[in-house]
Amino acid sequence: MRREGIFLLLLILATFAASAAAARAEAIPVLGYRVLNSFPHDGGAFTQGLVMADGVLYEGTGLHGRSSLRRVDLESGTVLQSRELPRQFFGEGVAVLGNRIIQLTWRSGIGLVYDRETFALLRTFAYPAEGWGLTTDGRHLIASDGSAILRFLDPETFAEVRRLTVVDQDGPVTRLNELEYVAGSIYANVWQTDRIAVIDAASGRVTAWLDLRGLLPPEERTRPVDVLNGIAYDARNGRLYVTGKLWPRLYQIEPVPPPGSEARGGGR
Repeated sequence: MRREGIFLLLLILATFAASAAAARAEAIPVLGYRVLNSFPHDGGAFTQGLVMADGVLYEGTGLHGRSSLRRVDLESGTVLQSRELPRQFFGEGVAVLGNRIIQLTWRSGIGLVYDRETFALLRTFAYPAEGWGLTTDGRHLIASDGSAILRFLDPETFAEVRRLTVVDQDGPVTRLNELEYVAGSIYANVWQTDRIAVIDAASGRVTAWLDLRGLLPPEERTRPVDVLNGIAYDARNGRLYVTGKLWPRLYQIEPVPPPGSEARGGGR
């Protein structure tokens, strides 16, 4: 190999090594959590959507023949109001916008719009993808479909107005499930993991991971449970709640910085 070729190869290798080192240096922080409170949760609820609006907790549940929309008392876990979905629908994410509740279904291509107070069905709309999670930034509905794509929908026409591809330092982040909008970020359960991705709502970049391993302790696993799924944010009081499918508990948690971050000048 000629000297110029060797020099170019070494330069390319050095550039690659520098880029890899920079990527490692910019690793996305992994946050821990502190449990602030714990509440009863219906262990028969296959939680697909969770949202708190004006201090009221709403929940959407899934499974064919068992899907529902619910208003739930946080303190006791009692279901205060419920509407069952037709048996052909597998209920998914829910969002509250104004005086309406919007609920997606999994593979039916149909979304449902309810009156927030009475749960009366106001209309349906066509949705051209699988329905997974749903939230709102106050202007748009934001929907996941199990891929790395988040779709922003017009809340009146339900037409797609833009989309984000969610990425971290390794590329697209898939299996995005239940969603919650929190002050410029979108929190997303990653299906079949104990992690929540904290996503910048403008760029789609994952800015942090919230690791919730061990949240449901062994003594609470006395009956079949499924994966972590369900995020609700109480904007009035700055409180974050999470649960899982068929979990007997719902938790109020506080994210905490990774160990040692305070010493490096990080933290809050």
